[in-house]
Amino acid sequence: MTFPIPQQMRRTFPAPSLTVFVALQVLDILTTLLGLQLGAREASLFVERLMHAGPVAALLLAKILAVALVAIALKLRRPRVVVFLNYWFAAVVTWNLGAILYSGFRG
Repeated sequence: MTFPIPQQMRRTFPAPSLTVFVALQVLDILTTLLGLQLGAREASLFVERLMHAGPVAALLLAKILAVALVAIALKLRRPRVVVFLNYWFAAVVTWNLGAILYSGFRG
């Protein structure tokens, strides 16, 4: 059984932004490559296993999968997936920046 939520109690959900998504993908690639150069390790097991093919190839493959996921979400009219991924990749870029700072202070 579901209960209707009154209009004044509903929270607005942010609109999905493909511009933010693309910018975060570029920032993720750049910060990951910089972190790897400074001695940081890849935290994602999936991407780390792909690193055997080379860091750029691994990151590009991971980004192709991310773009495919967004395309599927938009085709299925699930814009919240794009918003979720934007938050997720913002956290990933923040993590990468922290790893860069840590590697800089350590080395």
